[in-house]
Order: sequence, then C-alpha cells, then structure tokens
Amino acid sequence: MPEPISHARSGQEPACASNTAANAPRPTLSASDAVAIIVGMVVGSGIFTVPPLVASSLRDPGLVLGVWFAGGVLAMVGALCYAELATAYPDAGGDYFFLRRAYGPKLAFVYAWARVAVITTGSTAFLAFTFGDYMTKVASLGSASSSLYAALSILGLTSIQLAGLSESKRAQKLLTLLEVLGLVLLIGVGLWGVPAAPSAPVPAASGEDSGAPLGLALVLVLYAYGGWNEAAYLSAEMQRTRSLARALIASLLLVTGLFVLANFAYMRGLSLATLARSKSVAADLLELRFGDRGALAISLIIALAALTSIHATLLLAARSNFALGRDSLVFTWLGRWHHGTNSPRRGLLAQCAVSLFLVALGSHSRTGLSTMIEFTAPVFWAFLLLVGLSVFVLRAREPARPRPFRVPLYPITPVVFCATCASLLFASLEHARSGAIASLGVVVLGFSALSLEHRRKGLAGLCAALAAAILVWAFSRQR
Repeated sequence: MPEPISHARSGQEPACASNTAANAPRPTLSASDAVAIIVGMVVGSGIFTVPPLVASSLRDPGLVLGVWFAGGVLAMVGALCYAELATAYPDAGGDYFFLRRAYGPKLAFVYAWARVAVITTGSTAFLAFTFGDYMTKVASLGSASSSLYAALSILGLTSIQLAGLSESKRAQKLLTLLEVLGLVLLIGVGLWGVPAAPSAPVPAASGEDSGAPLGLALVLVLYAYGGWNEAAYLSAEMQRTRSLARALIASLLLVTGLFVLANFAYMRGLSLATLARSKSVAADLLELRFGDRGALAISLIIALAALTSIHATLLLAARSNFALGRDSLVFTWLGRWHHGTNSPRRGLLAQCAVSLFLVALGSHSRTGLSTMIEFTAPVFWAFLLLVGLSVFVLRAREPARPRPFRVPLYPITPVVFCATCASLLFASLEHARSGAIASLGVVVLGFSALSLEHRRKGLAGLCAALAAAILVWAFSRQR
C-alpha cells in the first residue's frame, strides 16, 4: 500500500511543530468548485485590454484568432504538467511544495517569500485598483474613489472567506457565473447584435520586423491566459485527487472558447482596424448596440471580472501563506489551519494586510505599484520554469510514486511547457530591461528572510541592505 502523501516526505524534515496531519485542510472541493475558481482567476481584465495590442501587432484576422487559440493550447500544455504534479503530490503549498520536493527547502522558501511579499499581494492590489477604477465610473465615491473601492473589495471578500470555505465556494461560483455571462453578452453583441463592420487594412508600423510581432502577440495572449497554474493550491482540498486534472482541462477549454469567440466578435462588430486602434474595445462594441449605456455596462462587466479574480487570488494565496508557515520558523504563525471554517484564517489575514498596505502605497503612486509588479515577472517565470522541470526531476527521483494523472506525450509536453516559460522569462527580462534587476532584489530579500530562518541575523541584515539598494537603484532608473 503506498504511503499517504505528506509534505514531510519531501526529503527534508519540517521545521515547526504545526506540521502535523491534524493541521491540514479537509478534502471538500468538487470539480465544479475548482472550475469556478480557475475560470474566475483567468478571466480577468486581460480579455478587455489585450486584444487591441494583439490586433495592432498582427494586422491579420486569421493570425489574431490563431494566436489566441495557440495561447489556449500552450496554457493547456502547462495545465497537463501541473495536473500530474498536483495529483501525484497533493498539497496546499502548490508550486511551493513541488519546488521543495524537487529542489529542497531553501529554493522553495525564497519562492514562497516572493509570493507573500509581492507576487500575489501585488496582483491583488492591482486587481483591486482595476475594480475601483471601473466602479468609480459607475458611482464615484469622491477624489479617493478608486482607492476606497479597492480597499473595500479586499476587506469585503476577505470577510466572506473568513466566514468559511462553504461561503467562499458559493461566492466564487456566483461571481464566476456573472462574469462569464457578462462576457457572453459581449460576444453576443459582436456576433448578432450589430451589423458586421466593413473590413479595412491595418497600417504597418514603419521599419517593423516581420518576425517580432508574432512573438510579442503570443506573450500578450499568454498574459491574458495567466492564473491557471494557481489551481495547484487546491490539490489537497479536492474530494477526488484526479478531479483537479479534469477541472483544469475543462476550465481552459471553456476559457479558450470564450477568448477566441470574444476576439471574433470584436473584429466582426468593429473591424480589425478599429480593434487595433481602440483604447476600450469592449466599451466601443457595446456602445454600438446600447449607446451611452454601453460604457456603463462594460464598466460593470470589467469591475465584476476584477472582483472575481480578487476573490480567487485571495483564496489561493492564503493557502500558499499557510504552507510557508507550516514549514517555517520565522513565519510559523501563518501555519495554522482553522478547522471550524476549513480555511487558513491567518494566511487570509496576512494576505489582506499586505494587500491593503500596497493599496495605500498605490494610492500615492499607482505607477510605482504597476512597476513593482512588472519587475517581479522575471521571478515568476523563472520559478514556473523550475516547476516545469520538476516533472522530469520527480519522475527520475521517484519513479514508483503513484501518479493518478500522467502528462500525455511525455517528454514532449513538459518540454514545450518549459520552452514556453523560458521564452516568457527572456521576454519579461527584455521588457523590463534595467528594471528587471529589481527581480534580483526580491530574491535577495527572500534570502534575508531565509537567513533569519537559520538564525543568521548578521547575514539577514546584509541581504536586506543589499536588496534595498538594488530596489532603490532599479526604481530610480525608471524615472
């Protein structure tokens, strides 16, 4: 009989006493719950902001639809790799646990630190400002309206999740349903609600490299598909381990269909040339059908999409925080699972507190917040590449491990996923240019926290000072 899966079997003994079987989530999530979370995570503001950029890069309807379909295929390739890892090693730590198992606790700790410090908390704050910006167009709360809406969204959704997982599941299903219906409305208007727009050529930019636009378009499209990998944090809470694989596949099939249809609807209702020039493509399309009310409708749809993604991000990030605390001495206070609500309450409170701090920071300098999140992209893609490589590492190290789902076409599928992550890593480094050095600052801060973990306070201070110098330099270079 195979031994039960546990984080303690990663080859390193746990650091804290909270690492026990009693301090763990209960498996209560169904496949439909996972689909609601994954779809809600992926269908954010990207489908409303990225299409004009892709259209202006490619200038051909067939290529535009093709690259959106290709983005869905590449996301599916990654999902198949994650499905093998998550079903073989179900754990609330998700990516963090896979990295810990494959490469050891130090690398995994630095990744978990980066998530807590910037990656998920920064994304939460950024999504909250998106919600605030669009809700302000519906009903302004004054000069600080966006910041107030952002803070209220984080506080309100955190309160729902503190009430318990059952309440969180119901809220996520409702939000995702409304979000998808809003996107379906948009698609319906483009396909049947307005006359087809006459075609017009999209002018080429002078001196444009014919090979570069396709790569840029794919980077943008994969950004819009981002978030599916967060499903790994649900693996320990699934009623049936294998159902997470089905949920990932079903979610990405649905999202790919919606994204391809949305772009077809944009091009039919507005024309490719108008799509490429548009600053608010969804509002432009709905305005053709509903007039000025269209702008109000799209503001509500995008605000709802942002709210749905915030809820999913808070839910999943709290599990990452719990896993870090469970294995840590410095963050051990995070490693407690509240069985009354079946949720990591301390992880939720930590995520809420840091996100609110970033909202306060962003209310003074939105550019600074956006830049900080952008700078962490190289860290994110570097670790995602390591997760992809862990499929090979763990198969070689533990060939006898039961794998309820095995990635098809091995090793081709994980090779394609790793190649995609590597290309996006290089693209993010090129995009950030000198600012990408800030990613190094985030990593060095992680080593500072790791030094405290091992009671090396002098080294921790040195790393913290170095990280601060790197971050100050990087931000000063962006001015």
